[in-house]
Amino acid sequence: MKERRIGIIMHGVTGRMGMNQHLIRSILEIRKQGGVALKDGSRVMPDPLLVGRNAGKVEALAREHGVQRWSADLDAALASREDQVFFDAASTQLRPTLLKRAIAAGKHIYCEKPVSTTLAEAKSLYAAARKARVKHGVVQDKLWLPGLLKLQKLREEGFFGKILSVRGEFGYWVFEGDKVPAQRPSWNYRKQDGGGIILDMLCHWRYVLDNLFGEVKAVSCRGATHIPFRWDEDGKKYKATADDAAYATFELAGGVIAHFNSSWTVRVRRDDLLTLQVDGTQGSAVAGLRRCLVQSYDKTPKPVWNPDIPQPINFFEGWEEVPGEDYDNAFKAQWELFLKHLAGEGAFRWNLLEGAKGVQLAELGLKSWQQRKWLDVPRLTS
Repeated sequence: MKERRIGIIMHGVTGRMGMNQHLIRSILEIRKQGGVALKDGSRVMPDPLLVGRNAGKVEALAREHGVQRWSADLDAALASREDQVFFDAASTQLRPTLLKRAIAAGKHIYCEKPVSTTLAEAKSLYAAARKARVKHGVVQDKLWLPGLLKLQKLREEGFFGKILSVRGEFGYWVFEGDKVPAQRPSWNYRKQDGGGIILDMLCHWRYVLDNLFGEVKAVSCRGATHIPFRWDEDGKKYKATADDAAYATFELAGGVIAHFNSSWTVRVRRDDLLTLQVDGTQGSAVAGLRRCLVQSYDKTPKPVWNPDIPQPINFFEGWEEVPGEDYDNAFKAQWELFLKHLAGEGAFRWNLLEGAKGVQLAELGLKSWQQRKWLDVPRLTS
């Protein structure tokens, strides 16, 4: 069986997301399964080169997971013809510069989001990639989560009837770092370092809404910095200058209203860290990362408001679980599609323009908060 090697410079994989989701659960799993099968019977085999500024960390990561190639010299990696792809999962602020260097070196691009901190930068990246005629993709992992795939299937089957509204609840309590170590990096809470939940999460909600429920047409957003001080990785107290919570409402094409609460200062009492409730004329669904429950019109209870007696209806009854399927890791699923695209099989629409749309919505969300008003979301085109 013919095997086609694709060398991938993987930058930022010593961080939590880059290491766990992209290296271990995606690229290394794809290698274990013998690559990605193509229609002609051949297979695409990714060959990672781990790159980072801290040589000790990169070498230790490579040794632990049996990766043969690693380097602390990004310039040399970009100059080599041995690798065709540059992947970045490092900090948002550094990403535009790194991607432009990789594009100038003729590398295809795949990266985490946000692709930048400003729309102007995001659009310039897309323009540079088009001019260089390199292939490009942006991670939009939530589209391949089992819970959201089930929502997509329900919509395609017409279960909801006319979709009326979408309500998203995302977040959990991120510890401040003094008494209990924080489970997110400290730069997330410093605006000057590219932090903030609006920039981080509205990029996600853009592609989720656009792909599942309707193109985002307008936004109203209110951010907040609820925890004013935190402690960094060295135990040093610092002032939180970025938003740690966002309360946003969106108008979608077709008249759908969506609202998302995003917070790193909330304690969870719901089915999952992310839940989406979709209400339509013929039925509703509530999805988490993996599970999805539905209630059709004919099984909808008929409550009557009476605060003087205990509630006679158990509202958690009357919901049915959507059966599961054999879903793969969401990050791995998108990696496989991108590898096929690199090999010339299939288009890949989750590109730098889609990444720019996410940055656009985050930028407008911040502007809406500052101006305290609704803002239209102009359509971005190629």
